[in-house]
Amino acid sequence: MLINSLHKKQLSEFIKQWAYDEGFSVCGISKAGFLPQEAERVERWLSGNKHAGMEYMQRNKEKRYDPSKLVEKAESVITVLYNYYPRVKLPEKDNYKISKYAYGKDYHYVLKSKLKKILEKIEEKTGKRTARYFTDSAPVLDKAWAARSGLGFIGKNTLLINRKMGSFFFIGHIIIDLELHYDDVEDPANYCGTCKACIEACPTEAIKPFEVDANRCISYLTIEHKGDIPDEFKGKLNDWIFGCDICQDVCPWNIRFSKPHSEPLFNPPEELLEMNKKKWENLDKPTFKKLFKGTPLERPGYKGLMRNINFVKES
Repeated sequence: MLINSLHKKQLSEFIKQWAYDEGFSVCGISKAGFLPQEAERVERWLSGNKHAGMEYMQRNKEKRYDPSKLVEKAESVITVLYNYYPRVKLPEKDNYKISKYAYGKDYHYVLKSKLKKILEKIEEKTGKRTARYFTDSAPVLDKAWAARSGLGFIGKNTLLINRKMGSFFFIGHIIIDLELHYDDVEDPANYCGTCKACIEACPTEAIKPFEVDANRCISYLTIEHKGDIPDEFKGKLNDWIFGCDICQDVCPWNIRFSKPHSEPLFNPPEELLEMNKKKWENLDKPTFKKLFKGTPLERPGYKGLMRNINFVKES
């Protein structure tokens, strides 16, 4: 189906409205294509072994740098942000810490169902498309496409920062064989200025300006890392047992602009709010399965979580 320039703009406006209807905070659209600057940055990061044990970063690199290698005849990348900043935070006194994004249900399921609905509405207007939708589940440079779509800038902690909502959000995409009206920003401005809050706050010194060494990152060590956590990090995890929000919590953009989400599925269950250090340390496998089924904490599993708890406890 051929779509003229007027219809492209109108359809793009429809898509953004559908995204808002599904609860996404913002939506931007970019022309699909090769990302040379990002490819160079990732290659440099990989060559320095900053990806640690994430060997999947070495695979499918051509797809990572060019979405047309991932979706045949891809013309557009539709990018959306979904807020997860909690209204109610877990108690900090006598407690271990987990990342805010893990308080509720796994975001992959929540976002993918919403992206599917948007794609279905597009196809109602244009007919069947060649398209795929993702949220942190394919070789896609999520933050790069979001920045290119005008949804934010990449901060010194390498996270996407939106100047109206900070960085506590998930990124989703629809890659599609459909020409649309584009919001392309070729070279997004950076608004970190001279701020070094994230760099100075990181207890393991994992952050350099615009680069994170996964070998030293608490999120990597408590989620992706296999085997024992190296002894050099004893006393440095600051009670984090799943993920880490330190570099986001200290970011001025978050302090000023983060607002609570409105997604019920991301709210922490009462049992999680009632946890304390003793309950975490005595957690058994059946209780783990009951409490964390369908949540991000399934990724490290019971064994991985208890490894983290014991490491922090003994530090």
